[in-house]
Amino acid sequence: MKNRRTFFLSIVAGVMALAVIVGPVIADELMGVITKVDVAGKKLTVVEKGSDKEVEITTTDDTDFVTPKGSSKIDLEKISKGVGRAIEKGRKGMGVTVTHDKGVASKIEVAAKKKNAN
Repeated sequence: MKNRRTFFLSIVAGVMALAVIVGPVIADELMGVITKVDVAGKKLTVVEKGSDKEVEITTTDDTDFVTPKGSSKIDLEKISKGVGRAIEKGRKGMGVTVTHDKGVASKIEVAAKKKNAN
């Protein structure tokens, strides 16, 4: 009887550990360009790479913003200025990869700028 209980508890513990590890991986990734920033509504409009589909992403105070210089909490005013500068330079906006779950961003990674080979 003790062997069955031990086996069952081992199986349950393994399944629970797998669920904890796989859970965050299920979040969706969206690669594209931020074209609009709604600071008051805490929303970003991202045009998906490979299509012209606009996706509205909601941010929270816990959303991480990752740049080549490091990671910090999101500051929508800075992002809005960065998007404005990118549009002034003739680009569509700021290239990013957004990790989100049902439209709520958990992490936004800025695409690294390509350096021209001389």
